[in-house]
Amino acid sequence: MNNRVSYQLRELFSLRREMSFGFYLTDFVFRKLLRQNSGTDWALHHTSTIHNPHKIKRGQGVYPGDSPGVYINAANGVEIGDYTNIGPNVGIISSNHDLIDNDMHTAAPPVILGRFCWVGMGAVILPGVILGDFTIVGAGAVVTRSFTDGYCVIAGNPARIIKQLNREECDAFAGSK
Repeated sequence: MNNRVSYQLRELFSLRREMSFGFYLTDFVFRKLLRQNSGTDWALHHTSTIHNPHKIKRGQGVYPGDSPGVYINAANGVEIGDYTNIGPNVGIISSNHDLIDNDMHTAAPPVILGRFCWVGMGAVILPGVILGDFTIVGAGAVVTRSFTDGYCVIAGNPARIIKQLNREECDAFAGSK
C-alpha cells in the first residue's frame, strides 16, 4: 500500500501513525468480534485487560492498554492526564478485595496520573495513588503512596523518589504540545 493510501485510511478511521494496521486488525477481531474489552472506545492490545472502562477518564493522546499485558481495574475510577504513557505489563488497581469477603471490593479514592507521566514496564500502581505531572515510574516499581508534586522519577518497592526533574524544562516541553 502506498503512502498516500495509507495516510488517507489513517485519516478516515482516526488511526494513530505509530500503530500498525495489524494492531488495529487484531483489535477489531478481539474487541469487536470476540468481545474482549468490548466496553472500551479505543484500540487495545489483545493481551491487555481493562475492567470498568467507563470509569476511566483519559486525556489527549492517552490509550491505556495499547501496550501488551496491561491490567487496569478501574472499579473506583482511574484518571490519566494528557500524553501519559503506560508501558507493557503495567497494573493499575483502583480497588482492593475486602479482607474478609474476597467477592467484595473496598471503596478507595480513584487513581490519578498527571499529565506527561510515564509508567515503566511491570510497574504496579495501587488504590488511591495520585501522581503529579511529569512523574516517571521506573520499571517494576510498586507505587503504594502518592507523589503529588510530580516532576520526579520514582522506582523501587515501595516506590521512592530517585531523581528530581527540571520543572522549567518539563513545562517548556509541555508548552510545545
